[in-house]
Parts: sequence; structure tokens; C-alpha cells
Amino acid sequence: MDLFMKIVAAAAMGMMVFYAWRAYQQWQQQGPKAEKGDWQAAILPLAMVAGLVVLLIAMVR
Repeated sequence: MDLFMKIVAAAAMGMMVFYAWRAYQQWQQQGPKAEKGDWQAAILPLAMVAGLVVLLIAMVR
């Protein structure tokens, strides 16, 4: 029974990977293209999250 569950889990993971790959291909073809200034707009929130993580780590120490 244990081997059967492993096989079913592997098949389910394979189907999920297949579905995710198909969605990725569609997003790459039909998704919005990056424009100038997009990365500058994303850097501030990313830096704030990184700063919060560093602050939380410093508080725990």
C-alpha cells in the first residue's frame, strides 16, 4: 500500500508540473512586457520587506 501511495503522489506531482509548465509558457507569450521604470517601482517594496526581515532578526537576537 505504501508503494501505491508513492506512485499516486508522484503521478499527481507530475501532472501539477505539467500544468504549471503550460501556464508558464502561456504567460510568457501573452503576458505584459516589462517597461522602463518597472524595476525601480518594485525595488522600494522589496527593500522594505528585506529591512523588516533584518529588523525582526535583530530583535530576536
